[in-house]
Amino acid sequence: FLIIIVVRLGVYMLSVKIICIGKLKEREYTLLCSEYLKRLSRFCRAEVLQLEEQRLPERPSALQIAEALRREAEKARMAIPHGAYTVALCIEGRSMTSEAFAEKLESVAQKTDKLCFLIGGSHGLDDALKQEASFRLSFSQMTFPHHLFRVMLLEQIYRAFSINSGSQYHK
Repeated sequence: FLIIIVVRLGVYMLSVKIICIGKLKEREYTLLCSEYLKRLSRFCRAEVLQLEEQRLPERPSALQIAEALRREAEKARMAIPHGAYTVALCIEGRSMTSEAFAEKLESVAQKTDKLCFLIGGSHGLDDALKQEASFRLSFSQMTFPHHLFRVMLLEQIYRAFSINSGSQYHK
């Protein structure tokens, strides 16, 4: 007879989806994102989905920006996997150390196998989308270009998996 035992090892079964508003144009950022996605493949199934940023006039009004963010949020909602724990990246979110972020990922992995991060475009994320998220995370009170931030997020996700696996990457 055959006995099959399935063991779930925390975050190792986690599917990570990063939904980004806007496309990477700079070769350097694209290469860095690819490198971290390759590294993450040891720990999880990770993917980046780029959604088109709404076009706005050179000096948009607050109303035009709000409408663009609403439309971007609609597209993002359709791309969020059903049942995913959703993290909105925004300045209003909670700041964490890398170690606390690693603990958070481990905790999320105990509840679901789907984790989704939302990165806004040059005008951020729609307020309603941020409120709907399971968690709001801030890397800093500073503002970063959303293209650079994508690399920073991938690196921190990789660092969190490395911390949780006991790797020497995080010192």
